[in-house]
Order: sequence, then C-alpha cells, then structure tokens
Amino acid sequence: MKLSEVLEGVPNTRVEGQRNVDISGITHDSRKIQSGYVFVAVQGEKLDGFTFVEKALQNGAEAVLSKRKKPDLFPKTWIQVSDDREALGLCSANFYGHPSRELKIVGITGTKGKTTVSYILEEILKKANFIPGVIGTISYRGPNIDITAKHTTPEASDLQKMLRQMVEGGATHCIMEVSSHALELKRVTGIEFDVAVFTNLSGEHMDYHQNMDSYYEAKKKLFHTDQINQTAVINTDDDWGKKMISDITMEYISVGLQSPAMVYAEKFEFNTHGTKLTARFPSGNMTLSSHLIGKPNVYNTLSSLAASLALNIPTDAIQEGIAALHGVPGRFERIQNSLGIHIYVDYAHTDDALKNLLETAQDLAREKIILVFGAGGDRDKTKRPRMGAIAGELADLTILTSDNPRTESPSAIISDVEEGLKTTGPKKYIILPDRKEAIKKALSLARKDDMILVAGKGHENYQILGDKTIVFSDKDIIHEILKLRGDSDLG
Repeated sequence: MKLSEVLEGVPNTRVEGQRNVDISGITHDSRKIQSGYVFVAVQGEKLDGFTFVEKALQNGAEAVLSKRKKPDLFPKTWIQVSDDREALGLCSANFYGHPSRELKIVGITGTKGKTTVSYILEEILKKANFIPGVIGTISYRGPNIDITAKHTTPEASDLQKMLRQMVEGGATHCIMEVSSHALELKRVTGIEFDVAVFTNLSGEHMDYHQNMDSYYEAKKKLFHTDQINQTAVINTDDDWGKKMISDITMEYISVGLQSPAMVYAEKFEFNTHGTKLTARFPSGNMTLSSHLIGKPNVYNTLSSLAASLALNIPTDAIQEGIAALHGVPGRFERIQNSLGIHIYVDYAHTDDALKNLLETAQDLAREKIILVFGAGGDRDKTKRPRMGAIAGELADLTILTSDNPRTESPSAIISDVEEGLKTTGPKKYIILPDRKEAIKKALSLARKDDMILVAGKGHENYQILGDKTIVFSDKDIIHEILKLRGDSDLG
C-alpha cells in the first residue's frame, strides 16, 4: 500500500518527503517496526514516542508520523499531524482495509459488566451459527486470534490488525469491551460500531478522569463514533444511563428491571445454581435460564438480550446461548470443594462492585460471609476507605490484604482501607498483607455453609509488587490450600 493511501482521510497532515513510497505495516511500538513500516510516535502518559524515532529508523521505518515538526537532517518521510492518536486510528483502519466494515461490531462500555456481557453475547452468536471474535479484559480471541489481554482495549494499530485477522479467519462479528481509556485515547477511531452497549457507571479510574463528569464524557464517546447504523443499548436504571439517553440522537433500546424500560425483567429469582428470568420486550417475552448468579447478572443478561435483538438474532439462539454459558473467569466464579464451604473468586475492585458482590452473597449465604480483599496501588485512593466501610457493613469477617500494590507501600494501602473499616463499629477484621496467608486464614476459619469471597483480582494470574510481577492466581492458591487439606472434590 502506498503512503498516500495510508494517509487518506487523516486531517491536517503535512508531509515532508515521498508520499508514493510503499508501506508494509504501521505501529506505535518502535520494537515492532520492520522494513517499510510507518512509525506513529504518539505522546503517551509516561513515554513520548518521539524519543524512539531513531530506534524506529534503525529497525527499518520508511516514514514517521508525529505531532512534532520534522527534525533537522531526518532522512525519511516525515508526516506532521494535529492529532497523533486520531491519525493512528485512521491510518491503521486504512492500512488494514477497514475490517470493521466486514464485521458486525458490538462495543460494550461501562464500569461493570462489560466482560460478562461479552461472554454471554459470544455464546448467543455461536448458537445462532455465527463466528464471533472477542476483544476484552481477559483475552483477545476468535478466528486466527488467541492472546491473553494486556489491556481491555488494545492500541489502534494492534486492534485493526486483529480485526483483519478475524475477518480472514471467517469471523462474522466482533464483541469488543471498550474502556474509558481507549475512548479517551482514541484507540477505536476508525471502527464502525453496529451496536453500542452502556452497562452502568460508578466511581472508577478517578486517578485518570479526576471526576465522574469527565469519566461519563469519556464513555459517551462510544455513542458518537458512527451514528449511521448504530443502535444503543442503555441501562436506564442507572442515573448516568438516563443522562446518556438524553445526550444521544441514535436509536436506542432501554434496559431495566421494570417497565418503562423497553427490555425489562418481569420477574427473576436466583440461587447458588443460577438464575431464572422472564424478560419482556416490544415484540414479546422470553423465559431465560442462566448459570450466572445475582442481580448484576440480571442486568448483564438483559443487556445481552437487547443487543441480540438489535442484531436480529433468533430468539431460540438467544435462549440457548444464555443457558450455555456456565460462568465467566473470575466473575463470581465458584470453587468446588467437598468441605461444604461456598467459595467464590470475583474481580470486584471498586466500592460499588464490592457492594454488589456482598449484597449478592447476602441473598445466598446460609451462615457467615468471610471476605478477603485489598486495594490496588497507584490507582484511585479515594475509593479505599469506601471499600473498607462497605466490607465492614456487609461482611461478617473481613481479612484485609494486598491486591496489586505496584509501587505503593502495601501497609499504606491497607491503612487507607482500614480507615473505612473502623467507621463501621465493632465489626471483626484481620490484617494479613500476604495475600496467600490471607486466603489460607479464611479457609482455616470457615465452617460448613460459610461463604468465602476472595475479591479484587478475579481472573488475574499475577501480582504486581514494586517493579516485579509474580505468578499469583487466587483460584490456584485456593486449590493448592484445599489440596493440602485433603479436599477430594476440586473443580
């Protein structure tokens, strides 16, 4: 492909050098540069791509795109743009032939529920005999793709490449979790969405967005990417969802637990084995059986149902797909054992998510609820005391431990969370900074019919301590401890 074709539609470009050169690839990562590539030197949060221009040239870059002016004596083609991230998205879409136009694309945004909705929709599409790809928090998977996720939504050049690989592998749809960071950093620029789903909004990433209004504005960008063929699915039980409805002009399907939502739950009930739900929507009603548990998963199921209706999926495939999903990694994931203890691993790492988790547990628990959790380092500190207060209010015993401390002191993080625990009065809590010891303690204290919730890391199989990343999976640690205790029913 010629450079002039790669740059088609990119606004405010100033090209110094040859426009007619052949381009063999495009990337923002100088380490991935090969002969004939365009290197897009984006300004990152921590690193400036401009400092890697020399490395890109050494690796064979044919052209460099940047917001900065061409350096003196630069030997190759230099493209100066007003918005490097927008240009990265548009150039990547051009280079890979706009693969989103050959797929039905579902984008899912919101604080909670994105991953679960993506898993439900994946099963529904399979039951409808389509071939879906998924890009999300846990993995990027589908035809020609099987990658453990580094970010919820990858950078634009990687994202467009994956979509092209999916198309070449025969994919018909792509379900994509779209994070607020991705929207703010324009990683999905150049992607044409068919359905956009808003699940909910609660306090998260305040270290990045500063306040809820800014966080909302970032999420809203998904609903303004391409309105020509887009249908919105919006949870209007959420106050920010109500605001979203008033801020968009495209067609939408509202979702909630009752009328006047367009898709709503006429009734639902759940136990430790799953959920039964009767859903109503404009063209009829449907009885759904799901292995997923709790009120948050009722919302996730309704959002998936609404998105499927927007995609014209047959109702029998919707029912079969919802019933087929047995669980989502690290989302209220049950750990089987023969001790009569109800053990769950969950990704809840915000105060609102922790509250939902504990309220679901209260609806199911027969005896005590023992909660093991911590808070992540180098992230929003304001949520820590709120998480502590919720734990103190809703758990019978809290074992406060480390999550991913990153570069912060584990004891300082624990102290912040403990401030919230102290406000709840004489509730019992134990502090064990070593996460494995904390889990071990919970298992030693639990009796038959007690419930243990290990929250915060969910599907993650690592722990970040300072500048080191170690192998650590809550699920594997639980299995290891149970095995040492002679448990014979691990699952």
